[in-house]
Amino acid sequence: MPAMASTVVVLNSRDATVSLIDQATYEVLETFPVGKEPHHLMATPDGKSLIVASATGDELIFLDPLSGQIQRRLNDIADPYQIGFSPDQKWFVSNSLRLDRVDFYRFDGKNLKLAKRVPLAKLPSHMAFTADSSTVFITQQGSDQISAIDLATQTVKWTMPVGKLPAGIMLTPDDKYLMVGIMGSDLVEVIDWRTQKIIKRIKAGEGAHNFRSMSDGRHAFVSNRVSNTINIIDMIKLENVGTINVPGGPDCMELTADGKTLWATLRWIKKVAVIDVASRKVIKTIPVGRSPHGVFFANRSAP
Repeated sequence: MPAMASTVVVLNSRDATVSLIDQATYEVLETFPVGKEPHHLMATPDGKSLIVASATGDELIFLDPLSGQIQRRLNDIADPYQIGFSPDQKWFVSNSLRLDRVDFYRFDGKNLKLAKRVPLAKLPSHMAFTADSSTVFITQQGSDQISAIDLATQTVKWTMPVGKLPAGIMLTPDDKYLMVGIMGSDLVEVIDWRTQKIIKRIKAGEGAHNFRSMSDGRHAFVSNRVSNTINIIDMIKLENVGTINVPGGPDCMELTADGKTLWATLRWIKKVAVIDVASRKVIKTIPVGRSPHGVFFANRSAP
């Protein structure tokens, strides 16, 4: 299949497959197998590859970010559930959900070299980096905590309790606060990470789970898997300023470069939703595989 900038890549975690969708026509172009439990994905810093993390398959699968076709596989990466590159591109971090640890790899622009494995309490899930690449924050769903880990030394600086089942995590503009989706409740907790104090709890929807920046320096989406909604959070005022009804358990999200269209995987109903941001309406749902999770397309807004 020829490379197309409009190809949408969707990970079907329970089917161990990838679905490729034409962004313009909403047609599923192809579905093919990858490693077991592909949950999350991200582009390499040079934009030449899209990395799919196969958690129970213990491997990373590199895809062409335009066409979605497999480029290569990297084995012996234990339980890569959530993955991320530090902003300075020197570190690749892999959260091993089932192994209760975080693995740190040095990155030279092409290759990964394991530096250290850091044990955490229970079910390390999502991550967020400070802009200066000094610290990575990790949510731990099984122990209701978040930890801050120093990247230079790969040591835990602190751990603090948060609400039940913390999942998605992101920093507000200028790295002022952390926002954490509390999946066991209907809250986004706002944390002053320098003092390790919760300064506010923003009412969202039940099952507050994951974030996606709106790339305007002010707003972010948060998906609520239980209440079947996506909220818009004002990260300056620290308020919920909008709700989009998205039936089916919205999870991961991706935003077009013009900021007009949001795509969201629907974990419970084997579909992907296409949402018009201006009207806050779902304009299309597309059938995919079981338990769709990660979603990506090349013509995306900055994360």
